[in-house]
Amino acid sequence: MSDPWLTIIGLGADGHAGLSDASRVALAEAEIIFGGLRHLDLVAAGARGREWPVPFRIDPVLAEKPRKVVVLASGDPFWFGAGGSLSAHLSPGEWVSHPAPSTFALAASRLGWRLEEVICLGLHAAPFERLMPVLARGVRAICLVRDGAAVTALAEWLVAKGFGPSGLTVLESLGGPSERIRHATAEGFDITDAAYPVAVAIVADGAAGLPRVAGLPDEIFASDGVMTKRPVRALTLSALAPRPGEVLWDLGAGSGSVAVEWCLAAPGAMAQAVENRADRAANVRANAAAFGLSHRMVVTEADWTAGVAKLPKPDAVFIGGGANSAGIDTVWAAIPAGTRLVVNAVTIESEALLAACHAGKGGHLMRFEIASTAPLGRMRGWEPARPVVQWSVVK
Repeated sequence: MSDPWLTIIGLGADGHAGLSDASRVALAEAEIIFGGLRHLDLVAAGARGREWPVPFRIDPVLAEKPRKVVVLASGDPFWFGAGGSLSAHLSPGEWVSHPAPSTFALAASRLGWRLEEVICLGLHAAPFERLMPVLARGVRAICLVRDGAAVTALAEWLVAKGFGPSGLTVLESLGGPSERIRHATAEGFDITDAAYPVAVAIVADGAAGLPRVAGLPDEIFASDGVMTKRPVRALTLSALAPRPGEVLWDLGAGSGSVAVEWCLAAPGAMAQAVENRADRAANVRANAAAFGLSHRMVVTEADWTAGVAKLPKPDAVFIGGGANSAGIDTVWAAIPAGTRLVVNAVTIESEALLAACHAGKGGHLMRFEIASTAPLGRMRGWEPARPVVQWSVVK
């Protein structure tokens, strides 16, 4: 289409004054203008204005095709904005976008930070736990938050997670006449009147943060004790070899520790965790939430031998418990060529099963024997864990 029916306009806190000529022409010609109430007021949309529905959805915009429609979004519409949600349902020629500087860009320019070295997160509709995988001493982050109350809540959350000494900068209405920038620490936070639109810049301090290699401590997971333990988990993740955007089936998930570490290992990696016990499925959900991964981990409460047919196709599969010949055959038949399959076993019977699978399908068969020190009278000795046999193969 040479004349797109939809124009997506990035709007700054300075409103109409900061718009490009192309944005002003689109606004003047628009029959309908969608945006938040603040956006509509900034451009004096009047009777043409349509406030976004709550909860947010885009179907009111799509229903107006082919009328001349403008959508207003804060800053850059394609950075935690409505732009991506809309364009996913449109052909390229149906829309055009005129972005403004994002809040992230404005905040970095005020602070003198290199934006490419800063973590940028939209937390206005997401839990603060999204920070868990990325926070560590010295890390800089800029977070968009919902309102002034959320600023205080974020400071309290940082203190609870051990990041109390972190420096916070509260940035309000950047680029507009009521711009305000204030500083505090999370543990000494005393800014109670922050006004939307608001962002918080963090210089993390205090807790060390999560290490970025496989094998997180067992005790940081919610578990009934049934889980792939730390050293075996590290070897398992190595065999699973997570890559960005890939999908894992974690079958017999237990606590979901393997699924959690899979998602932490690569940007956009997703996990389908299947667990038939309600209490353990609850632990998987709790761990997904605690690590800020609820949006990337799907928990299915079912017998995995019967549930895999309904799952999206995987790039890798881990069977940590309950493996039997029929179950492995079911998984093998369900997965596409090129899928990586890893199965761990601790019983003699399951070892024999994996030996037979290795003989029939190839791959690698390894046996791990791990021992830790333990008191032995007045001295110390080695206390061995149960040996683990691992079969890994690419279909």
